[in-house]
Amino acid sequence: MKTRRLNLKEYLIEKSIFGGGILSIVLVLLIFFFVLGEAFPLLREYPISKFLTERRWQPTLEPPMGPWFGLLPNLWGSILVTAGAVVLAVPLGICSALYISEVAPNWLKTWLKPAVELLATVPSVAIGFVGAAAINPLVKQWFNLDTGKTAMAGSIVLAFMALPTITTISEDALAAVPRGFREGALALGATRWQSISQISLIAARPGIVAGIMLGIGRAIGETIAVIMVTGNADLLPDKGIWYAFTHSVRTITATIGAEAAEVANGEPHYRALFLLAVVLFMITFCLNFVADLALNRQQRRTG
Repeated sequence: MKTRRLNLKEYLIEKSIFGGGILSIVLVLLIFFFVLGEAFPLLREYPISKFLTERRWQPTLEPPMGPWFGLLPNLWGSILVTAGAVVLAVPLGICSALYISEVAPNWLKTWLKPAVELLATVPSVAIGFVGAAAINPLVKQWFNLDTGKTAMAGSIVLAFMALPTITTISEDALAAVPRGFREGALALGATRWQSISQISLIAARPGIVAGIMLGIGRAIGETIAVIMVTGNADLLPDKGIWYAFTHSVRTITATIGAEAAEVANGEPHYRALFLLAVVLFMITFCLNFVADLALNRQQRRTG
């Protein structure tokens, strides 16, 4: 009788977990199809090819001067700011994970990892205030610019936000590498650095890639902090990467966040914002899909 109750309890728990997973998938699909349904009517009067290739985002112009719903300025801003964040956050995150996992003594490790994880709980609006009050003036001063509200400032802020995710998941991946791998390398005459760089890093590479992808997803989906530090100028500069980094940009999330409250339901501008949301949804889905593949590969290696 006791065994039967235990089996029934396990069965109910298993089915509840399965049902929760299915419900999560259904809810995500419902959100996607709702967003797509709100955006689709725009494509009847504004071709998708024009949306994808137009260099201007001027949704309030009256015919025949407009309106213009161009993806490129918003996509360019998102890619530029996120790429800068990746350049800053990935080396710092991997080095931090290596130090915590491979170098730091146990007493320090017990403090460092929770401290890094705690950084992920800082509200984005607070980080945005710090960026506007500290990062913008420093960028303006260091590079002798007219304003500090630039793509570079956005990259620095987003790097800080992505860093805890990259560090934590990379450290977990390094910790999952069997200890015997390291000991075997040392027994064969490898130095400690050779063991770390040629054994631990390579074995943990799928998990590190997953951490990087999730960190990028956090960065590209950020809204309020980006609005506060980048200046939100929907321009598509053509004078080189450095010029672009030292001038204002507007990301997809910033455009949606800044304009969503100002449009009436059903207007073309309203539909265009939902179309931007569809693009953002697809980008984050692809990033999370790659991260999930990398995590599954890591589990198969260490399983």
